[in-house]
Amino acid sequence: MHRGKLDCAGGVLLSSYLIVLIVLLAVIICTVSAIVCVSMKGTICNPGPRKSMSKLLYIRLALFLPEMVWASLGAAWIADDVQCDKTVVNGIIATVVISWIIIISTVVTIIVVFDPLGGKMAPYPSAGPNHLDSHESSQLFSGLKTAATSVWETRIKFLCCCVGNDDHTRVAFSSTAELFSTYFSDTDLVPSDIAAGLTLLHQQQDNIRNGQEPDEVISHSPGPPQEADLDAELANCHHYMQFAAAAYGWPLYIYRNPFTGLCKIGGDCCRNRTTEYDLVGGDQLHCHFGSILHTTGLQYRDFIHISFHDKVYELPFLVALDHRKESVVVAVRGTMSLQDILTDLSAESETLSLECGVQDCSAHKGISQAARYVYQRLVNDGILSQAFSIAPEYQLVVVGHSLGAGAAAVLAIMLRNSYPQVRCYAFSPPRGLLSKSLYEYSKNFIVSLVLGKDVIPRLSVTNLEDLKKRILRVIAHCNKPKYKILLHGCWYELFGGSPDNSPTELDGGTQGDLTQPLLGEQSLLTHGSPTYSFSSDSPLESPTKYPPLYPPGRIIHLEEEGTSGRFCRAAAQYCARWSHESQFSKILIGPKMLTDHMPDVLMKALDSVVADRAAFVLCPAGGSSNVDVV
Repeated sequence: MHRGKLDCAGGVLLSSYLIVLIVLLAVIICTVSAIVCVSMKGTICNPGPRKSMSKLLYIRLALFLPEMVWASLGAAWIADDVQCDKTVVNGIIATVVISWIIIISTVVTIIVVFDPLGGKMAPYPSAGPNHLDSHESSQLFSGLKTAATSVWETRIKFLCCCVGNDDHTRVAFSSTAELFSTYFSDTDLVPSDIAAGLTLLHQQQDNIRNGQEPDEVISHSPGPPQEADLDAELANCHHYMQFAAAAYGWPLYIYRNPFTGLCKIGGDCCRNRTTEYDLVGGDQLHCHFGSILHTTGLQYRDFIHISFHDKVYELPFLVALDHRKESVVVAVRGTMSLQDILTDLSAESETLSLECGVQDCSAHKGISQAARYVYQRLVNDGILSQAFSIAPEYQLVVVGHSLGAGAAAVLAIMLRNSYPQVRCYAFSPPRGLLSKSLYEYSKNFIVSLVLGKDVIPRLSVTNLEDLKKRILRVIAHCNKPKYKILLHGCWYELFGGSPDNSPTELDGGTQGDLTQPLLGEQSLLTHGSPTYSFSSDSPLESPTKYPPLYPPGRIIHLEEEGTSGRFCRAAAQYCARWSHESQFSKILIGPKMLTDHMPDVLMKALDSVVADRAAFVLCPAGGSSNVDVV
């Protein structure tokens, strides 16, 4: 079409570049098409029909060399200021740029996901004499574990290269790498296997729920004293959730008010600090103060301190005087940055130094460190003393959402010795937070609020290990190709329909049969892996490093009544009830497991529940909390 436009200086080179590029792309397309066809054969646990896949991948990898060479030559020729038709030159520039984007993204992906140790190299020390003697086996296992941790630490540092390199960050890198390497050390799963397993689990849960009779539902009914104060605690949650949301600053405010939010707080971003701002202690306020004022409805003089200092193990927080409830409110921000994610993933257990009369005072390491940082700021910097000097008769209330909820709960436990009347409202807190004894102790002054199938209040190292076992089991029982599982799963998540009736471990089996892996599962486990057995010595089930941890305080569960569609929330109706922590002992899979955690969705649900209860719309006696637990 454009051959005549290449009759210019340098046109022959560009014409040659295009012709060779077309031939090269044709070969690549054929190779990728062959990869697609081969990958559709067999099942996840039956890779035999895909035995030619490795050769095809090596061919595709080899084609990257001429692709990179030709992209480099194209860039050099374009840089020579070719005097040809502008449209043709721009088209060639576009092909060069896109080629380099594809090459760079592929290289980055390989660096991130490629496992240089291989999926089946780790013989566990418990594998016995069939491998090596116990001493050599132990040494080899220790070396492989160290190498796997190093690989994960390199990946995390690469992905979080902009976080910094202080002591806390290095500790968080090591903790996160050890968690990931331990979790994935005994399986040979790729990301698409995990996605297929989650899809099957969701449909399996819906199958069980649909086939369960109403009288089979397990309900934990609270006693009369608990039911009596449910309305009061819901009203408190509805009120204090505004402070937990305000702690997120302007990003959440703009997200909740996309059309008017920027106009309302834009002036605070543009103008210099005023004398009103100088009355409030804190740092890095920027545009946050205006959004905080709009969210809470308070005046600038009601705030004692606002800090948006954000590092690993150091969370932003605010302190305000709430005259409506006569309380000093400390609100801790949830996850909003890579630093916060590293704090979340430092999941080891550490012992807290508390004077509360509880023997086992252990908690999530990263969250405990963050709570200790806020505690030191509040006490050592005199922030709480300043607040109570203004309002000595007020009560101390600590609130937060997500990571902030966990930090708020631990902070309240730390402060209770000095402030016996302290109260805490934890919105969507992580499950893996407190030891059993601290969980029981926290029931006296902490209330947690959980919405629907929110995954975070069900998320702990123990629950993740259980989820991995369930994924392995459901994959091993499924005899469909992975692409069919994923296609049907996408359709089911988007548009609903009937769940796939794939065979599951619950069909004609007993729980006792789950203690040993099936033949199909052996292909997904490393040799001699002990982690599948319920009585195993799995590193993630270690009683010292990763003991079972529990959510804080008494738990109010907002359950959705009926179905409101896959993505429509306008007609969603919610019911509030007291729940036991055991109802959050398994991770539920579904399209709302992530959206139910969003603070704006939680606020809307709270508005709906409080309005309904005010209008005397009572909850039904039965619940549906456990019907879809697999």
